[in-house]
Amino acid sequence: MNKLLTVFGFFVLSASSTQAQPIQLSLDSCRNLAIANNKELLISQENINAAHYQHKAAVTNYLPKVSLMAGYVRSQRQIQLLDENTRGKLAQTPAIAGAIQNDLQAHAQALAQAMPQMAPLIQSLSTTLAPLGSTLAGIGPSILNAFETDNRNMFGGALVLLQPVFMGGKIVAYDKITRYAEELATTQHATGMEEVILNVDQAYWQVVSLAHKYQLAQNYLALLEQLESDVNKMIDIGFATRADGLSIAVKKNEAELTLTKVEDGLSLAKMLLCQICGIDLTSDIHLTDEQSDSLEVAPQAAQFDMQTAYDNRSELKSLELANKIYKEKINVARAEMLPQVSLIGSYLMTNPNVYNSFQNKLKGSWHVGVMLSVPIWNWGEGMYKVKQAKAEANIQRFKFDDAREKIELQVNQSALKVNEAIKRYNMSVKNMDKAEENLRTANIGFREGMIPATTTLEAHTAWLQALSEKIDAQIDIKLTEIYLQKALGILDVNH
Repeated sequence: MNKLLTVFGFFVLSASSTQAQPIQLSLDSCRNLAIANNKELLISQENINAAHYQHKAAVTNYLPKVSLMAGYVRSQRQIQLLDENTRGKLAQTPAIAGAIQNDLQAHAQALAQAMPQMAPLIQSLSTTLAPLGSTLAGIGPSILNAFETDNRNMFGGALVLLQPVFMGGKIVAYDKITRYAEELATTQHATGMEEVILNVDQAYWQVVSLAHKYQLAQNYLALLEQLESDVNKMIDIGFATRADGLSIAVKKNEAELTLTKVEDGLSLAKMLLCQICGIDLTSDIHLTDEQSDSLEVAPQAAQFDMQTAYDNRSELKSLELANKIYKEKINVARAEMLPQVSLIGSYLMTNPNVYNSFQNKLKGSWHVGVMLSVPIWNWGEGMYKVKQAKAEANIQRFKFDDAREKIELQVNQSALKVNEAIKRYNMSVKNMDKAEENLRTANIGFREGMIPATTTLEAHTAWLQALSEKIDAQIDIKLTEIYLQKALGILDVNH
């Protein structure tokens, strides 16, 4: 990370300077810039973060959930605890009490007239019984008021705690699925980094190859210009013909055209590398290896162990994790057919409340209990889902086996390409030695007047071809080594 920040800081400083100042880049700095600026890698990193938080959310399913609920209901009619006949009778109690009181007064007056000696006693009883009528008159309305619910405006609230006890293994399976998903996102990110590094290395060595070929084309053009000058002098003194001069002029024109093509190809290759690294396409970049006099390679025959590829290939790790995920999905589907047990606790509040005869006041009480859910019959839906999950798990297993076979083939092909590149390099070195010796002999013979210009020109062309093939072989060795490392899963992504 420190190296990445250093390279990125250097790039920022370079960008803030004049446009003409070139940006010096090494292979490591190109890799780091590409990793830092690649949008797909940024997306995959966010996928890792999303999977991480999804796993954390899955772990919370083991813990109790607490929720608060509240509501209001407006009803058209209120609840009546007494029937209409009973309410009618209770509503008549004031009239009945009045009639009883009138009858008692009439009888008291008649008794006082018939028995004057008891008039004081009767008067005293009448005074005592006088409040009885009003008391009897108020009994009915008071009873009606007592049974009044007034539930047309009802407020309610509940604080509920739910603790899962056994959910058929669904919570455990979901925990494992999200954990595997987080690991899967990480391995996919590693796969993406390998692809980015491979693309960077291909573009980097393509630029280096074209840069060396551009230098080679310049040198070849300079040789032809010198040869043309020498031949023209020899034509003037009669030691060479105009045909020799024309042949060299044609080759010179071809060399100039080749130089232009190589220069254009080099510009496009640098633009591609800039795009991969996230640098402005018009930036003037100079690579460390393109400035060296020659490409140093250390050819080594391919040696590998297939178990290394099986253990390190991120694609196999991804498929293995996907296989585990689908196995857990079988458990999730099976959990739908098993009983589920939960503990529940709540505090319920209502207004009006039922704890004091529908009193218009907010009151509540605690409740605890156990909730059991047992699926009885669903027309085989759960069984079909389990079979579907098993089929999907089998698909992932087949994909894993197929990937192992393809990786084995890829590793063997990469190893063969490494060995072929080494053979091609060894042959190019031998051809280069012969071409240099042939060119040296031709130049000496030409200066001594022993060899014609056309033969010298052929020697120069052979030397150019041999050196170009050597450059291709050197680049091929570097790339085939990278391909083999990627095939084995040992490509270094920690630059």
